[in-house]
Parts: sequence; C-alpha cells; structure tokens
Amino acid sequence: MKVGCVKEVKRYEFRVGLTPENAKQYILAGHTVYVQSGAGEGSAFTDAAYEAMGAIILPTAEEVWTSCDMIVKVKEPLAEEYDFLQEGQILYTYLHLASDRTLTEMLLHKKVKAVAYETIEDKHGQLPLLRPMSEVAGKLSIQVGARCLEKPMGGMGVLLGGVPGVKHANVVILGGGVVGVGAAKMAVGLGANVTILDNNMERLIALDTLFGQSVQTLYSTPVTIEQVLPEADLVIGAILVPGAAAAKLVRREHLSRMKPGSVIVDVAVDQGGCCETTRMTYHDNPTFVVDGVIHYGVANMPGAVSKTSTVALTNATIQYGTQIATLGLEAAAKRDPGLGLGVNCYLGHMTCEAVAKEFHLPYQPLSDLI
Repeated sequence: MKVGCVKEVKRYEFRVGLTPENAKQYILAGHTVYVQSGAGEGSAFTDAAYEAMGAIILPTAEEVWTSCDMIVKVKEPLAEEYDFLQEGQILYTYLHLASDRTLTEMLLHKKVKAVAYETIEDKHGQLPLLRPMSEVAGKLSIQVGARCLEKPMGGMGVLLGGVPGVKHANVVILGGGVVGVGAAKMAVGLGANVTILDNNMERLIALDTLFGQSVQTLYSTPVTIEQVLPEADLVIGAILVPGAAAAKLVRREHLSRMKPGSVIVDVAVDQGGCCETTRMTYHDNPTFVVDGVIHYGVANMPGAVSKTSTVALTNATIQYGTQIATLGLEAAAKRDPGLGLGVNCYLGHMTCEAVAKEFHLPYQPLSDLI
C-alpha cells in the first residue's frame, strides 16, 4: 500500500502523523511511504531523517494526497484539503466529527474510508489512541490554567499552590478520566486544592484510591456543579463521550456566580466543549472573556509540545496503521472489532452511531458493508 503523511495545516499545529521510525515500520512491512517536504519540521524531524529511513519526499501536499491509498495525519482535514480527498482513500487521523457537520458531510460525499483515532477501542473497551493526547492535554490544562490566572493574562492574580499564610487556589475538574487524572496530578503537585467530579461511582472509588486525601471526589450532578463553581479559581472541562458531542455542564448563567478573573480550560472543546460559552481558539490567541470569566478553548493543546506529543501519539497509532496497510481496512476491521469502531465513514455511509445520532443521519453498521 502507498502510505502518505502531509504537513498539518491547522494554525499552530506542529505535530506530524508519522515519525521517521514509523515510516521505517511501514516500509519494513512492505509498503511505500511518501512524506510531504517539511511535514516533520514542527516536531524536529527533518526530510533527511525520513529519507534515511527509506521514505520518499514529495514537494507538495497535493502530490502526497493524490499518490497514496492511505493518508496518516494528526488533525482533521480543513477546508483547503477537501479537494484532495479521494473516493476509497483511507484517512487515518483524529476526526471529532460530532462537532463538525461540514466535515462529516464532506467525507460522506467524497466516499472516504475515514478512521478516527478517538473511537478505536482496545479489548478492554478503552481508547488507546486518545489516551496519550488526553494525558498530555490533562497536564497542559493545569499549566495553561495557572498562566491564565496570572494578572498580566487577565486573571485574578492567584498562585495555584499559594505560599505560607495565603490560601491555595481551588481547582475543579469536571470528569475523572484520563484528562482529569492528568490534570489532578499536576494540580496536586503544585499544591492546589483539587476537587474532581464524575457521575461514575466506580471511577470515583478508583480516584479516591489513587489520590487518597490529596483530592476531594464528588458525584457529579447539576446541583453539585452549581455548588462548586462559585468557589473555583480554575475549572478544567475533562469530560468525554466517545464520538459524541460533549454535554454542556457549565451554563452561561453559572458564570455570573463565578469569581471575576477565574479561568475555565475546556479540554472537551474538540467535541464542542462542556461549557456552554466555549468556542474554539488557537495558540496565538487562546483566551476570551465571558461575564468576567476567562475561557481557554484551544482545540489542539498537545500541539504546543509537539515533539513529546508526536512521539506519544505515533507510538500508539503505528500498530493499528500497519494492520490497516497490510491487511486492508476491511480485513483489519474484521480481525479487530475495536479497530472497526474507529471507522466513522465508509464509502458514503455513516458508520459511527454517535455521530449519526448527533446529526440525524442514516446509520449503517460497518459489519453490514464489509
């Protein structure tokens, strides 16, 4: 199979879908790898490094898209890439379709075989390709949140860990999954008072075992959320429903009861955000203010630490990618049903039930099509 990797076009996205070592793994499996010139520069991988591993460097994205059976990316295609999409081509990347009807309809129209990292499941029902970026985003959420709390950034001028004689900041984390745990580890390490909310009692028990007295765990309800927000200095939106839009846990009316200069970092922004007032931002202008509350809505947070993120992501994606390339998507999906769950669109059919429900589109199980 001809496997291609292009430079990401999203603003301030420095990650890349394949490292030189990944390219070598595809090549050793019998495939040809094409890489757009400069694709890896944002993660400190040179064209020469790819060539040394046997990859073929092409000057433009268009040449890679049109030459390859399978495209490996990091982020979803943007409008300027839509013309490159080809019928029957395998697109292997993060898609987050539940928050992007236009892209969803384009993938269906183009009859692309679209495989979303974020909905592939392992044998335990976990999300192995979402986990590494969730870990990065969770830890980053505290770093950027702490920065936003500084007065020059518009915050209230609070240090998360405080100092002797001064109260420590209150950090509220909505969701106790991978993002929430990463955020809690960082916040606890900095000395903040940390509260984690989740609506899964088994998860709360696990969190209590993991953190002990370092965090407070609360069962998440609308009433509980209303109670904790007024005391929060920093709120982390860390909820996830695989493939579906995020529930709006923080409402516009809640903001007026929060502290002026407090901060919301909505890591769920890729799925529409768990705060009603969230909108997508970029690294060059990451925040905006609504009712005195600072919102951070960067949808590709891990792109800021591109070297770490690229290596962590591709360590996870390579095993599924080589299966797809070697067996073909259909055979790979039959062999591994968890991989099949990653196929969101297939030759014009919507094969992700959560996205189909979100946009009221006809749903067709992949098993009926292959």
